[in-house]
Amino acid sequence: MDSKLLEILVCPVCKGPLTYRKSERELICKADRLAYPIQDGIPVMLESEARRLEPEEEPE
Repeated sequence: MDSKLLEILVCPVCKGPLTYRKSERELICKADRLAYPIQDGIPVMLESEARRLEPEEEPE
């Protein structure tokens, strides 16, 4: 994930910062506990496509 792109992307729900989870190829919003997928190198920033983090999952 390009660090410049990560600096400007925000969560579409709360407008908060995102972190990159390389192992899962996801962008994580800690505040909303959502994981946005990255498909073919392109972040899918749609709430309907995001996965809710499980209670036991730590939002890095």
